[in-house]
Amino acid sequence: YRRRSRYINYKMKELNKIKYWIFDLDNTLYSATTNVFGKIDKKMCEFIMENLKVPRDQALKIKNEYFHNHGTTLNGLMKKHDIDAHHFLEFVHDIDYDFLKENPKLNQQIKKLPGEKIIFTNGSKKHAKRVIERLGIESNFEKIFDIVDCDFIPKPEVEPYQKLVKKFNIECEKSIFFEDIARNLEPAYNMSMKTAWIESNDPYCKKGFDGNHINYTVKNLTDFLKQTNESIGK
Repeated sequence: YRRRSRYINYKMKELNKIKYWIFDLDNTLYSATTNVFGKIDKKMCEFIMENLKVPRDQALKIKNEYFHNHGTTLNGLMKKHDIDAHHFLEFVHDIDYDFLKENPKLNQQIKKLPGEKIIFTNGSKKHAKRVIERLGIESNFEKIFDIVDCDFIPKPEVEPYQKLVKKFNIECEKSIFFEDIARNLEPAYNMSMKTAWIESNDPYCKKGFDGNHINYTVKNLTDFLKQTNESIGK
């Protein structure tokens, strides 16, 4: 146990040089158990029913099929049906955020991290701002890179990562990216970023979690950042 503890501390020491802390948003900065995405999923189905004039079961099938084949449901709808992306984003993120609770411990640990903190999401800026306000962590994030900044090309396509790096002048070798979908970490790893997978039991999120492109597996983000801050402080 002592040997393993020494190894973990040594591994955490690698994070001393990190200057850019990049976080996915949904199911990363808050737990998937809050089911925010479930609410958004429901709104996506409603949008497809209304705009494609299909029944609910077919809308659900389209939503899932486009998500798996095109990276996001929106990307599929844009390619197949010429849907107005801004209208879609406004509609699906019109949800009640009240069940997201403040997380002062997470706020404290993010605040302690040295360097820049950036959100990189396949969602919209408006959605990201609502989420971080509800969590009480908004003062940490001046920079949000959303699906509009990506020209609606979703992770894990490489272009959004390149655009993110260029926009904020990020040094990849001094960066770490936190994300709950394992395959979305691969482009970051290939660009020389450290990667941290937020552990998930969801089959889609898990796919590829045991690959070499995962540097850290994170059970609890707050605990991991606490351990990181303690290691950096030594």
